Amino acid sequence: MAGAGVPPAGLRFGTDGVRARAGTRLDEPVVRALGAAAAGFLGADRVFVGRDTRESGPGLSRALAEGLSAGGLDVVQMGVVPTPAVAHAAAAGAAAAAMVSASHNPWQDNGVKLFSAGGLKLDDAVQAAVQDAWDTTPRLEDPVPVDGWSDEASTEASRRWVDAVVASVRPGALAGLGLVVDCANGATSSLAGGALARLGADVTVINSEPDGRNINEGCGSTRPGGLQAAVLALGADAGLALDGDGDRVVAVGDDGRLLDGDDLLAVCGVDRNERGTLPGSTVVVTVMANLGLRRALDDHGIAVHETAVGDRYVLEALEANGWSLGGEQSGHVIFRDLATTGDGLLTGIQALDAARRADRSLGGRAADLVVRAPQVLHAVPVVGDAAALVAVLAGEIAAAAAELGDTGRLLVRPSGTEPVVRVMVEAFDAGTASEVAGRLVEAVKRADRT
Repeated sequence: MAGAGVPPAGLRFGTDGVRARAGTRLDEPVVRALGAAAAGFLGADRVFVGRDTRESGPGLSRALAEGLSAGGLDVVQMGVVPTPAVAHAAAAGAAAAAMVSASHNPWQDNGVKLFSAGGLKLDDAVQAAVQDAWDTTPRLEDPVPVDGWSDEASTEASRRWVDAVVASVRPGALAGLGLVVDCANGATSSLAGGALARLGADVTVINSEPDGRNINEGCGSTRPGGLQAAVLALGADAGLALDGDGDRVVAVGDDGRLLDGDDLLAVCGVDRNERGTLPGSTVVVTVMANLGLRRALDDHGIAVHETAVGDRYVLEALEANGWSLGGEQSGHVIFRDLATTGDGLLTGIQALDAARRADRSLGGRAADLVVRAPQVLHAVPVVGDAAALVAVLAGEIAAAAAELGDTGRLLVRPSGTEPVVRVMVEAFDAGTASEVAGRLVEAVKRADRT
């Protein structure tokens, strides 16, 4: 295994693994080195490896498996499967897992998500240790034999995951519902429709013909316009839009209104609390959660615990406190009593079941619970250090927060993945939100120039 003697392209782990343009910074020798570096930190002797439908997936998943094998692990190849199916296999088999995916990114990108023993995302300390080891591992140019390697999808592993998702609600829980599911031409393309049909729904599946380059292209959880149109055209009761690796979902109501992770958390959280199945009467959210969700939960006697952006931080809070439900506005929702990571299909089924228990459509139940505060978001490109710029602006940020008081909320933070400062302002008065956000954006630009 000849190495070039240099660290791997300066890639860094972000809030959900590592991602980059495939074949350039993220190539097979770099991914092989990552596997070798990570093997000793995953807390297991065996690791499940899966991938989504990207063109670069077969080569990169094999390279990752080769690195993990070189690091001493027994590798079980799963082929094209959703991220939650990989995590489910790891949890069931007391093994580690790795997923080759760039989630909702375009096909040109790819990445790696790592799970420690039992299917849990790496905590900060372990991730930092993997990063340090990877930084000092040379590119591994030569392939490594992996026993029994095949890139064919593991139908047995997928079946077990689907069975678990279907079994999370009562038989026939979705009987009579007309649903549209958008699979983003990704890893759930052959699975999601069948799972929903097993629960009695009449299902129309769209964007389920992956060709290696159409994953997330104008579809899925980040581009749900086509799903909204399909729900209205078909007169469906609801729609679900998954992302390329199936770990997040957004929904569409029967009126075509988009429902994000905040709406789904409200529907599921209130339902669970009313049934006495929400430990601590607490829901975990990130700093991006809308003020409308916070008020909805408070109105129903549910406490909110806030974390940094990233579903692994949500999971850490759930694990540390024995809570069961948390998630992100983006549609990463974790039901810790049912899964170890975000699962878009599971979330959609749970939300539809909760709405039906309230004798409401999914869109109607979300509207009953959440009055959203208008939210203004800006990603401000910067040349300087984003974290340092935010620190410099602390006084102006505090003054803007005081101006909003109880009628709004703001967040100014450095991105964990891009050279930008993210500005978010919420206020029940849309004009106020826009005006305050504009001032903060200009403050960031001014600070970056000095």
